[in-house]
Amino acid sequence: MGDTTAGEAEHRVHIGSFTSSGGRGITTAALDPATGALAELSTTDALADPSYLVAGVHDGVLYAVSESAEGAAGAFVAEGRGLRALGDPVPVGGAGPTHLGVAGPWLLTAHYTSGGVGALAITGDGSLAGPPRVLPHRGSGPDPERQEGAHAHHVLADPDGRWVLSVDLGADRVRVCALDASTGTLRPHSETALTPGNGPRHLAFHPDGEVVYVVNELRPLLTVCRWDARAGVLEPVAEVPIAAEPAPAGVRAYPSAIVVARDGRFVWVAVRGTDTLVTFSLADGPEEPRRTDTVECGGRWPRDLALDPWGTRLYAANEHSGDVTWFDVDPVTGRPGRAGSLPVPAATCVLFARAVS
Repeated sequence: MGDTTAGEAEHRVHIGSFTSSGGRGITTAALDPATGALAELSTTDALADPSYLVAGVHDGVLYAVSESAEGAAGAFVAEGRGLRALGDPVPVGGAGPTHLGVAGPWLLTAHYTSGGVGALAITGDGSLAGPPRVLPHRGSGPDPERQEGAHAHHVLADPDGRWVLSVDLGADRVRVCALDASTGTLRPHSETALTPGNGPRHLAFHPDGEVVYVVNELRPLLTVCRWDARAGVLEPVAEVPIAAEPAPAGVRAYPSAIVVARDGRFVWVAVRGTDTLVTFSLADGPEEPRRTDTVECGGRWPRDLALDPWGTRLYAANEHSGDVTWFDVDPVTGRPGRAGSLPVPAATCVLFARAVS
């Protein structure tokens, strides 16, 4: 892409990766809005294994989780063609953190290996400060290899910002906490038990704020829930198979990421193992997702799936094949059509942002 005119910001995409598997840390790429194409601009390995990224509330600031045994998070700010670290990485108080969320002046963290969630303070310039406020999880599930204990995999604030929801793959639960905005303390409020052995991984809200979709990793199911924002309670109402047919012999389907269209018409789920993207129509209503299409993900092991700012393209981070593949979304059917790819070794996450002008 050519130089932007004065006062005009170039569209940017940031891509996380596992440095321990040959990744280069966080890759910054230029995004062509007309075609969806990505062009690499720079990389930074200032943080080990930055497997998940989230945008901050400060201009040009983003946060990355270090999915390591020690567990840390780092703050970065857009500068020139790439990113500059805002201070040193800050411990999150848990092992193997996998996900981040932002709630007011706090960065939320989900700790997979040790189980539990935490919060780090976001300072006035967007940098992070400890000590972490940590709420341990307890529990287990029937899978002896994956559910021997609690494994928080996902954390985010609800649309109103009042509650914090965390998804526990090890205990087959979604937990709801209240966040004290002044202290960062997370207080347990309610929890929802899902079918034992499902292994819930991620969730996403429908735009109406009243329906939540939970994607399960250990069983390829989509759990549909009603969300009562006033009471802070999640209620499962249906389970929908993600795959149209069983996986081929010797292959196991591991759903990973879920995206809901901004207009509430479609849901997309990425599935590792079968290496597919599955489309669900919501034409029958938010509580009745209907599977309509399955396409190849363009690589191997799609760990993350992201929708562009205009809602017209999907981007899959294919970890094992080492690429980010983008798809044009059919506006009528929601079907993704492959349009291109960018090599990114050990890609794990895609975050859309805009560089500071």
